[in-house]
Amino acid sequence: MKIAPSILSADFGRLNEEIASVEKFCDWVHVDVMDGHFVPNITIGAPVVKCIKTSLVKDVHLMIDSPEKYIEDFAKAGTNYLTVHFEACPNLKEVLDIIRKNGMKVGVSVKPGTPIDVLKEFLDELDLVLVMSVEPGFGGQKFMESALGKISWLRDAGFKGEISVDGGINAETGPACVKAGASVLVAGNYIFGAEDREQAIRKLGR
Repeated sequence: MKIAPSILSADFGRLNEEIASVEKFCDWVHVDVMDGHFVPNITIGAPVVKCIKTSLVKDVHLMIDSPEKYIEDFAKAGTNYLTVHFEACPNLKEVLDIIRKNGMKVGVSVKPGTPIDVLKEFLDELDLVLVMSVEPGFGGQKFMESALGKISWLRDAGFKGEISVDGGINAETGPACVKAGASVLVAGNYIFGAEDREQAIRKLGR
């Protein structure tokens, strides 16, 4: 099981310091990219990803329209895993091929209201599935229990890759996700808002 702190909840004015404060207790750093169209908020882009100094895996989640236009930029910024949204890709296979050709691991995410079985025909092409346990676009939302069924479905369908869960992850919901079959826990407020970040991470099951 891997821990991926989400920098959406970090202090962007001292981003590398924030990442360094949790780096030795975590495995990946999760970066949420929002464009103000696919989701209401606007966050950061490839230039900020490039400036992240870490030994952790850079796990980038694109919550944007037309993600294929920006894949090369994120590859050049040092992204390891690049996740796009099923809902943002009319031709998903084409987008997945572009990600792979740019040397990155391939991930797909679905919103809470999207049935997980829409990914059935793509599972063999994916390195990661990101299950959203909140509506994408805002931090601090409550965990949706329906995510657990999606995780279980993926494992029952034979998916062997990483199953990441993002949204409302804490000491109670995180272990429940792992029990269902998740292998990566994305946590923002729970980690960066904690007085003792190391202890908070350990309560996730590390």
